[in-house]
Amino acid sequence: MFELVMVGNERVNDLVECRSEAKTMLEEYYSVQFFLNDKGPTYLFKLRNISSNGPCILVKQDSSVFKELKVGDILDMEYNQPESLVGKLFKTKIASKNSHDCYTGHSIVELSIIDNQND
Repeated sequence: MFELVMVGNERVNDLVECRSEAKTMLEEYYSVQFFLNDKGPTYLFKLRNISSNGPCILVKQDSSVFKELKVGDILDMEYNQPESLVGKLFKTKIASKNSHDCYTGHSIVELSIIDNQND
């Protein structure tokens, strides 16, 4: 079974290419921060490489942020490099939310970068 995948604005038929791009993203960026509404708090999460589909964050299932994040949501997320004061803003889609056996009470929230807002 083959799946057509979008990376940015380009269609990609090779999932190995997508995985490679996601791995590069994880090597370059350490954490991601975002807010869900204008008056709410800023959330900061470490990017993780525990999903075969690319970058993800680990979120406690009983937290307010987990309850508010919905699969398909598109958020402006700031990706931060280690030891850098300035992050890069990417439009990011919440690709999935899945519980994980190794992290009781937590779910993996997979992220899919749609667009670089810095260009």
